[in-house]
Amino acid sequence: MPDVNVPEPRMKVLLLGADGFIGRHIAFHLRAQGVHVIAQARNPARLKRMGFATLQADLSARATHSPAFWQPHLDPQTHIINAAGLLTGSADTFKAVHVTAPSAAYAARHPGTHALLISAIGIEADTPFSHWRRQGEAAARATEATILRAGLVLADTSYGGSSLIRALAALPFCTPVIGSGEQAFNPIHAADLAAITLHCLHAPPGPGAWQIGGPQTVSQIGLVRATQSWLGLPQHRPLHIPLPLARRLGQIGDALNIGPISATSVAQLEQGVLADPSPLLNHLALPPEATPRAFTAFLQTRPAGTQDLWQARLYLLKPLIRLTLAALWLASAALGLLTPSAQYLPLINLPGPLAITLAYTTAVADAAIGLALLRNWRPKTTALLQIAMVLGYTTGLSLIAPGLWLDPFGGLLKNLPILALLLTHLALTEER
Repeated sequence: MPDVNVPEPRMKVLLLGADGFIGRHIAFHLRAQGVHVIAQARNPARLKRMGFATLQADLSARATHSPAFWQPHLDPQTHIINAAGLLTGSADTFKAVHVTAPSAAYAARHPGTHALLISAIGIEADTPFSHWRRQGEAAARATEATILRAGLVLADTSYGGSSLIRALAALPFCTPVIGSGEQAFNPIHAADLAAITLHCLHAPPGPGAWQIGGPQTVSQIGLVRATQSWLGLPQHRPLHIPLPLARRLGQIGDALNIGPISATSVAQLEQGVLADPSPLLNHLALPPEATPRAFTAFLQTRPAGTQDLWQARLYLLKPLIRLTLAALWLASAALGLLTPSAQYLPLINLPGPLAITLAYTTAVADAAIGLALLRNWRPKTTALLQIAMVLGYTTGLSLIAPGLWLDPFGGLLKNLPILALLLTHLALTEER
């Protein structure tokens, strides 16, 4: 006779994209419910310090495109939740992250275990994000994975679109909205989405796409007005941005890698994000206390803190600081390459040929940094390079031309506020 006291094996979940905005909420909720989480991320160091078992894996790397890579991390009790995704990137990277690597992971799972993909509402738009989301869903369907199409996801923290809503709410003088501002949304809290995700592992609703959102519908301008109220900020008149102009701003944002301003975000705001959660909730038959909360209910659960207000006000300043610094470095490069060097020779105690060579060399370095800033290439590395360059310029010129500290137009003194701005830029490079 079997021993009835033998406990059931502990549920395990391999969570792809665990370091993302939604992924972290799922990871924390699963762990709180006693699930053993294996948190996959390209750089999982922070997740490891948070106490999770981690798997370092870059989904764009070829190694992750084979089931053999995933098999050692999957056993008969391990399910897969795929919360990985990109907003921008090359076609090859989109395909790897949304299709190839997840397909390999799905194929490696054991019989009787489940796979679940976190997808999105509104992926019919003609954007790379929407295209590769559709391809990712097709790959999930091929392995009979459950697909959760989430609406607008908000939380106590913010990222991407939710950060943009806070930033718009904190703007002075006016409140920009796309088009009429009446587009409909029914936001769901990330913690509620995480709970629904776990329920879907316990009671899989079957293959196919299931929508999930909150019970309250609110307009685009209503989202911003409610956020202003939560932050304790005044409400300004709306500034309606015509759709053609908004689309062009999204294209410019993509070209300059201005994260919150992109063709994808404009398309979502233009169409609204309205999910119909009733089929899924009817299948799960959750008690009332386990169903998603209304937007105004979870927004008012806690007071806004100083950190929320600072983040809202700094969010759009972050790309402005980056582009301003790019303009500074590119202008410095142009002046170094185009301005006759002879007029500067009396200021520095170096032989003429050496001074000219040094001027041209530093101008080329300035141009490289400016271009890196325009493309937002490796933000942290670029920020550290800028700090090193300004410190190097300041130290070198202090040694060979100390009189520049007494220049009535600022001279080397201007480097001190620039260093402070660069330290701020460095602090803002982290988004998660």
